[in-house]
Amino acid sequence: MGAETPLVPDYGRSTLADVFGSVATSLGVDGWPDPLSLPASRRWVILLIDGLGDANLAAADDCAPYLSELRAAQGRTITSAAPSTTATSITSLGTGLPPGEHGIVGYSFRNPVSGGLLNALAWERELSALDVQPRLTGFERLARSGIDLTNVGLARFQGTGLTECALRGARFRPVPQEEDHASRIEQVVDAAASGEASLVYFYERELDHTGHGEGWQSSTWRHALRRVDNLARRLRDRLPDDVSLLITGDHGMVDSPRESWLIAEDVPGLLDDVTLLAGEGRFRQLYAEPGRVGDVARRWASALGERAWVVTRDEAIAGGWFGPNVGRNAERIGDVLVLLRDDGAVMTRSQPKEFGLVGMHGSLTDAEMRVPLLVG
Repeated sequence: MGAETPLVPDYGRSTLADVFGSVATSLGVDGWPDPLSLPASRRWVILLIDGLGDANLAAADDCAPYLSELRAAQGRTITSAAPSTTATSITSLGTGLPPGEHGIVGYSFRNPVSGGLLNALAWERELSALDVQPRLTGFERLARSGIDLTNVGLARFQGTGLTECALRGARFRPVPQEEDHASRIEQVVDAAASGEASLVYFYERELDHTGHGEGWQSSTWRHALRRVDNLARRLRDRLPDDVSLLITGDHGMVDSPRESWLIAEDVPGLLDDVTLLAGEGRFRQLYAEPGRVGDVARRWASALGERAWVVTRDEAIAGGWFGPNVGRNAERIGDVLVLLRDDGAVMTRSQPKEFGLVGMHGSLTDAEMRVPLLVG
């Protein structure tokens, strides 16, 4: 049996969307909300560790002495946005907005331009980020503040749709080799020392990549956590004392065994009246034929029973899942949302690459939603 109720993000108080405002306030910029009350500093580095869930870190604290020491001393957590997935989380962090306002409402969702499927991590070449996410990012809002703004990331992420949606406005400093931790650290240290005040965003993805392929309970994942912990500690050691380091994650992770999967195409009639199936295994978004939303929701609720939360778009919006203001971005969200409560997943043969996954995320369970908020 899974959680009794979904963990709905408390936007405006304790989510990834609230980090940027509190950092801006700490930097001395007026006009931003400050729900996290970070210590004042004229230089910040935000290290986002993809896949660093608070429960995952707690269960493997022996593999992460530096992060675990900070966690034990501070004990602060925030949550991902909804769904608990990288594209939504990074855009919420980078814009300071809930998903209902920035519009990146999942790993994949209905394309507002073409009406087809938009995969937010594998952007269509001809699609402009501004067509999908026109709101100012946090970096763009800080552009005239006199703060030096930098995004240190892999070279292949430069100019991608997700980077432009979430992080445009910062100077991009490319890192050719992901495994070259020393070079990456030097880039961050150099950027943090720029100007009279600075903000550096630094993304690390090894933990998430390993968890997807091997599972977060694997020895390979624990080894990746050791490497990430060492990266964070070395970074803190190299940064000058006047630079504050904020470490957080974008979501946690649940291992999903194949025997817990439901394959949509293998259940007779389950996809009736469904015109588009989006999202990911633990947070599916179903787009229904006009007038058939109730039928689709009932059919899926019957198929999954207590294993899942099955809600309509209207119910999710009314419940504040995507924030207090959704507006016209509502059409991007599935008519019916299917979230797994246990360790299961809804898989689809239309996305065969997903069958190679072990660790997954996306749902609104504590394990997937809660991430640490650490200041080193």
